[in-house]
Amino acid sequence: MKMKDLEIYFTPIKSLAAIAENTLGSKIEIHTEDNFPEMEKKGIALFYVPEFRNGDARFEGKFDDSFRKHLYKLFPGVLWNTNIYDLGQMLPGETIIDTYFAIATVCSTLIKKDIIPIIIGGSQDLTYGMYQGYEQLEQLVNVCSIDAKLDIGNIEEPFSSKSYLSHLLLQRPCYLFNFANIGCQSLFASKDELELYEKLYFDVCRLGEFNSDFKKAEPHIRNTDILSIDMESIRSSDFKSASHDSPNGLYADQICQIAKYAGISDKLTSLGLFNLHPKEDADCANHLVAQIIWYFIEGYSQRMGDFPIGSQKDYVRFSVHLDNFSEDELVFLKSNKSERWWMEVPYPPEQGKKYNRHHLVPCDHSDYELAMRNEIPDLWWKTYQKLG
Repeated sequence: MKMKDLEIYFTPIKSLAAIAENTLGSKIEIHTEDNFPEMEKKGIALFYVPEFRNGDARFEGKFDDSFRKHLYKLFPGVLWNTNIYDLGQMLPGETIIDTYFAIATVCSTLIKKDIIPIIIGGSQDLTYGMYQGYEQLEQLVNVCSIDAKLDIGNIEEPFSSKSYLSHLLLQRPCYLFNFANIGCQSLFASKDELELYEKLYFDVCRLGEFNSDFKKAEPHIRNTDILSIDMESIRSSDFKSASHDSPNGLYADQICQIAKYAGISDKLTSLGLFNLHPKEDADCANHLVAQIIWYFIEGYSQRMGDFPIGSQKDYVRFSVHLDNFSEDELVFLKSNKSERWWMEVPYPPEQGKKYNRHHLVPCDHSDYELAMRNEIPDLWWKTYQKLG
């Protein structure tokens, strides 16, 4: 599909206030009545999807893109040299399946052109549409969800924002390699859900772990293709929402830090910000969404391209010997550019032979320290199991 053909999925932005010179709004190529962005160069494309049929039905048929008035007033970062496109509003399809298909088509088309889609608005089950875009690309995908809940649900229940993950897992063919949750609160997670995460070797960084050291989330974000943020993972004092009153959760500055991590990650190719409720949330909620987008672009402008493929001359290699370990050694790589860490996970033996190839997994210095204490990092073991 050509970029121009994507226009059929969107309505232009009609209520534009005057945009001040040198603001972010003056740097964005906007879908208006007279112009649809050509998107000839790589960059970032954002669009709003007011689809709530599988979420909170109270908001069905309503929309509110007030986040734009705040986003356009912000000033670009000093180092920014990024092409930014605002595609407008995606109208929900006749059925929810039509909306998923539209999101999948737009996402796959943009990603092919090295343009990162940012989806704002509807319920978090729209992550399913983003995932389907990677199915169209026939690409294995890692998903990371910022959410106070695990959203597995019951496969026998109707598809909803509270059970989209179970339906995603049962897709055939399944292109999901890994799923990670950041911000889970134990009081919202059932024993069955936690056991299923463990059985599937999925990653969970609970809210308490994140608060003790927010850098623990960075390797999970660096390892993901899709980042899906449930805005209701933020404590209600920082995100004033019509249907969200939980006193605990992430702070506003923490979610902005997560967005910056996501922008910096060379691997991440799509971002979703969900559960922004139309005309019901306090205006500071729209302002926060605008700031999250700003921090993502700030991170994107600082991408270093330091994923260790090809020559590894710009990396320091650490080899750790572990007692009673089936592999010869556990290997870590540290980038000289960013000082970020990866570890090599070998593909398991098959029919008595070993692959020479390794799977590189983002990690941090604490995983190296764990190996130095003769312990196998949990992340290494989970990855090894999934590769098998």
